Amino acid sequence: QVPLLESGGGSVQTGGSLRLSCVASGYTVAMAWFRQAPGKEREGVATIHAPSSYASYADSVKGRFTISQDNTKNTLYLQMASLKPEDTAMYYCAARTAPVADVPWTNPRFWDSWGQGTQVTVSS
Repeated sequence: QVPLLESGGGSVQTGGSLRLSCVASGYTVAMAWFRQAPGKEREGVATIHAPSSYASYADSVKGRFTISQDNTKNTLYLQMASLKPEDTAMYYCAARTAPVADVPWTNPRFWDSWGQGTQVTVSS
């Protein structure tokens, strides 16, 4: 496991933008952003493979969110644009330190490290 610290959440109106950041205090193989709204399951939003920078997104955020990383700073970002009220949730940074997994990245069991979360609220 590796400690993760998120920042950048806040409140915006529909159509607004936010950028989330997550600093990892150690080596990771892959990182991701998840979100969880009240009463709903934790949902995978986007993931990036650290060595190759290959990224994948949930259909609900494709074209609006961009995941990126700065390996020199061990920092993961999520640039969110065209935000909608349904994007309101607690956003969590996740990381994997082991090279192999037997579940897809959208399954929370894929990840061995989690941040404390940062709240994103989008008002209409």
